[in-house]
Amino acid sequence: MGLFRQGSQFLIIGLLQLALDWAVFVVATALGMPPVPGNVLARSSGALLGFWLNGRYTFASAGHQRLGWKRFRRFLAIWVPATVLSTWLVTMVAAALGLQLAWLAKPLVEGALAVLSFFLLRHVVYR
Repeated sequence: MGLFRQGSQFLIIGLLQLALDWAVFVVATALGMPPVPGNVLARSSGALLGFWLNGRYTFASAGHQRLGWKRFRRFLAIWVPATVLSTWLVTMVAAALGLQLAWLAKPLVEGALAVLSFFLLRHVVYR
């Protein structure tokens, strides 16, 4: 499967993930949840959507889905450190600049992590 097609689909799915992730983070923290559990909840919701969509469409080959517990474990091995880094960065922004600026910073943090995630997912998870 071509890198351009996979990259394009990954980008579209990533934008859907980012929208869900960001919305859950904003709503959860606006309702009083601290940034750490709010970010983990938000990333979890986006990750589940992304794992399913990317496995079913982006990295599928010859009509075969790329899902299952084996791939999900590899996915978690990438997602957990990325979530720790994301949570640390978003929490640092919230502590230093306030929650509203953390809301604005979150898409930037997640966008930077998405670039690295694409290559790791392509070569480690959905191979």
